[in-house]
Formats: sequence, structure tokens, C-alpha cells
Amino acid sequence: MVELTVIQREILSALINLFREKGRAIKGEEISERIDRNPGTVRNQMQSLKALGLVEGVPGPKGGYKATGSAYQALNLTAVEHEADVAIYRNGERVPNTNVADIDLNTVRHPDMCRASIKILGDIRNFDVGDSIQVGPTPVNKLVVRGEVVGRDDISGVVLLSITEMISIPKKPVRDYINHRLITVPVSATIKDALITFAKNDIHGAPVDDGGKIVGMVTYTDIGRAVASGKENNRVTEFMTRNVISIESAEPMYEAVSLMNKSKVGRLLVTEDGRPKGMITRMDVISRLTTY
Repeated sequence: MVELTVIQREILSALINLFREKGRAIKGEEISERIDRNPGTVRNQMQSLKALGLVEGVPGPKGGYKATGSAYQALNLTAVEHEADVAIYRNGERVPNTNVADIDLNTVRHPDMCRASIKILGDIRNFDVGDSIQVGPTPVNKLVVRGEVVGRDDISGVVLLSITEMISIPKKPVRDYINHRLITVPVSATIKDALITFAKNDIHGAPVDDGGKIVGMVTYTDIGRAVASGKENNRVTEFMTRNVISIESAEPMYEAVSLMNKSKVGRLLVTEDGRPKGMITRMDVISRLTTY
């Protein structure tokens, strides 16, 4: 393993990150600007890095430098042709041209503290101590990590995070989490009838059924609006939501969560080959995440 100096690691990290952002050979001036070093210092170090086989020069007016595979190894990075997109958010805003290479949970056994080292692909200077950070979801296990920046290593491109929340959404299909006894409200039902059905079955919403066809969704919120208007004897069709959001039972749970968030709803109709099979609610998800 090549032993690199601090300035060499800094230059290589900047070269790799700039190449990711721009997709072309990088000029020495761009590197010096990124790391706030004298251009002459960068040029001198580039000669040493080329001699070590970590950098190769690209001739021509659009030329510059590219990192070799050995450079990635020297920095403990994996060179991939098509890397997965693991987003990172700073104070609620996604950081552009930035990806997460690695999440190291380094204090999970500490009873009072949980911290993570986040390896950043991008400009590490975008992050400051005290920033609120969200990482993920990751591509495989849909892990989301939230916390506060408590440290930053510019040379290694690592942000140290004090974790406040960590969630991994299950990958199992939705069918594993639904109540297979689908409770519906008939299209002829009144608001009072729907309320009785909800109380009897301890539910907060149900599809509205018209001869085997789902034509809407009615919830406690809809019932509250009707009762407040003195219309508890009116039919549910006057207050139901007609646009029913559904998901196929074979879809993974994280797709159901994503669809709920995107559609701003708290429950989905679960179908199998287009036929209603059950319901999945936000509370079902929370219940599974907090059961151990």
C-alpha cells in the first residue's frame, strides 16, 4: 500500500471528486482552487503522484489529470462505472454533486452515544459542525440516517455524525404486512353507518365498495367534516375521496412508504392482479419498525 502525505491525499481526493462532478480530465488549477492550495504546489505534487502510478496526464487543450485505479485503492475507495445514488441533505436541502461512499457506525455499543463516520464523495467543505444531516435511503437496505455534524476530516473526506435517528424500511413485500380481511363501506352507507363500522373494527379508514368495485376511500377526517356540517345522515359518497391510491401486494414495503409520502396519504389499497386484497396504513409501517 502506497503511503501518501497529507497534501497528496488531499489532491487525490479533490481530483476524484472533481472528475465525478465534471466527467472529464481535471486541470491543476481546478484542484488548487478546490483545496485552496498554491497552483505551483499542486503541479509539483502531480509529478510525484504520476511517478507513483496514481495519476495519469491527459494531453491536449481539454486535457488535465485523471486518477488511476491505484489511486482509488490508496484512498480505500471503490472505482465503479455506475455508482448508486445515495443522497445527502444538509439542513433540509439536498447537497448537489455529492454522494455517500460509506457509512461506518462506529459507536453503536456506547450506551449514551451513537456516531457514524460518513465518507463523502464531493466537496467536504459543504458541511460544517452543527449542520443537520440526512443520509439515504441507501440502495439495498433503504437505510436512512439523520443527525448532527460534530466533526469533519477534510483529508479523508469524512463527516462525523452524532446520530439522532436511524431507520431501515423493510424490503419484504406489502402482502406480508396487510390485514387480509378487507373491511369496506358500501356505497349506500351513511356517514353514521361508516362511523359504526370504524368503531366496531377499530379502523380509521376504509374503501367504499360499489358491487365489488372500489369507488372511493372514506376516513375519520371525512366523517369529522360531515358531522361538523350536521350531515351525519348523508351518504359517504358526498365526502369520500374518489381518487383511491393503490399498490400491488408484490411491491416491497419501502415502495408503499414512498407512495404514501408522494401522494400525501396515510393508507393505500393493496391489490393483487388488480383485485382488492387489503389495506396498508402508515401506522402499520410504524408498528413494524418499532417491534423487536
